[in-house]
Amino acid sequence: MKNIIVGIITFVIFGAMVYTISQGTAFQGGNAAKIIENVSKTQNTGSQPKIQAPMEKSDRDIEAEKIKAMKDKAGNVSTFKVSDNYKRKCASCHGVTGEGAVGLPLFGQSAEQIYTKLLEFKSGKRDNPIMKSAILNLNDNDFKELSTEIGEFKARAEAAK
Repeated sequence: MKNIIVGIITFVIFGAMVYTISQGTAFQGGNAAKIIENVSKTQNTGSQPKIQAPMEKSDRDIEAEKIKAMKDKAGNVSTFKVSDNYKRKCASCHGVTGEGAVGLPLFGQSAEQIYTKLLEFKSGKRDNPIMKSAILNLNDNDFKELSTEIGEFKARAEAAK
């Protein structure tokens, strides 16, 4: 019975493929390709005014845009220095400067608030599977070190201005 069903499905698929091929320009954009061809032909014959292409950007402008996009995506890492420990354990979710990315923002919270929240995640009082797995192998010293550093983010940002 399974072989019959598979055979029927295979026959239908091959039939659809043959039909699609017989329609001609389906693989070149269908009717949209014909419109594009017509537009390009009329522009080349001069029957309609040519549309000017936008001015090309210089290589320097393109590179500047790429750098700006990367900074916007990753956060401005030059604002202030953070430890490698924070980068490895927190930055991927909370952002390089704690302003939030996938995870909630940490910036501006005190060390005590962060430490308390970490303990609550570890004990299960706060439930978030991502946080629970992220802090699973951290100990109390790690919590203190990270919460102290995160608590200093606001002061570091102000000092960097």
